[in-house]
Amino acid sequence: MSANSEGDVTRVAETGLGRYQVEARVGRAALLIDEPVEAGGLGSGPNPYDLLSAALGACKTMTIRLYADRKKWPLSHVEVAVRHRRAALDAKDIFDVEVILEGPLGEAERARLMEIGDRCPVSVTLTRGAEVHSRLKSDVSDLPQPSDDRAHMDGMEQCCAG
Repeated sequence: MSANSEGDVTRVAETGLGRYQVEARVGRAALLIDEPVEAGGLGSGPNPYDLLSAALGACKTMTIRLYADRKKWPLSHVEVAVRHRRAALDAKDIFDVEVILEGPLGEAERARLMEIGDRCPVSVTLTRGAEVHSRLKSDVSDLPQPSDDRAHMDGMEQCCAG
């Protein structure tokens, strides 16, 4: 199965607390998303761009780990820092990514792990671009329900298959 073939569903709704606080539900997990106090929020969670950066960093980290484990390479720790920036709303977004690969790896192994990290599903999505299709629904019962899908894991496995 490819990522989102039928669609992983993330449900997001206002909590009624603060001006911007929302709760996202993904499968059995829940997460608060908010704006900082300085922007009129409660500061109770990451903002949407923080989540996008976290998704990119998490995907790179997980994909690198998956590949290193499959190759039985001596990678002891992966850490990724992501900074999002954009000059204006109509300008292209930039994600600056710094990767730390700890362990007695050779230069060729490090280079390959960086290449694999750049092929992670979220990185590919951001690099390629995406389409967003929005439809107005009249009732919450019309919305799809979250599922515990392994589409992201399938995507990571596909990019590590080479």
